[in-house]
Amino acid sequence: MSLKIRLFLRDDLDHLFELLSDEEVMRYLEPVYSREKTKAFLEKAGLGEEPLIYAVEKENDFIGYLIYHDYDERSKEIGWVLKKDVWGKGYAQELTEQLVAQAMQEQKDVVIECAPEQEITKKIAIRNGFRYCGREDGLDIYRLSQKMTDTK
Repeated sequence: MSLKIRLFLRDDLDHLFELLSDEEVMRYLEPVYSREKTKAFLEKAGLGEEPLIYAVEKENDFIGYLIYHDYDERSKEIGWVLKKDVWGKGYAQELTEQLVAQAMQEQKDVVIECAPEQEITKKIAIRNGFRYCGREDGLDIYRLSQKMTDTK
């Protein structure tokens, strides 16, 4: 794998703020983050005892983060938020494959949530065998279950 996944550090604040304050990156996610909101997000989601997000690096450069945490009792939620200068290089696909493998090793189903307008995310989900399960709280839900992968 060409990407490195690691725990977040407090020193990642500037990189994370650069990412979360970019309007194009945040287009389908949330309004852009202030530095204060980024710091609170890093503290809560990245530096907690059980992180919800992990830093992603390419050749020791921060390129974004991934989402990997319990979605419900039987599932892990996965996702990624990457700097726009690395879009289109296959990194989201690479991360998806690794996270699906990890979840399956843990005998968990895998869920991807995305805004209905996020066509790239939908394509990655479908390419990886996820099935559309409907819309909840304004987000499209895609699921890959253990049973679906067992039959491949």
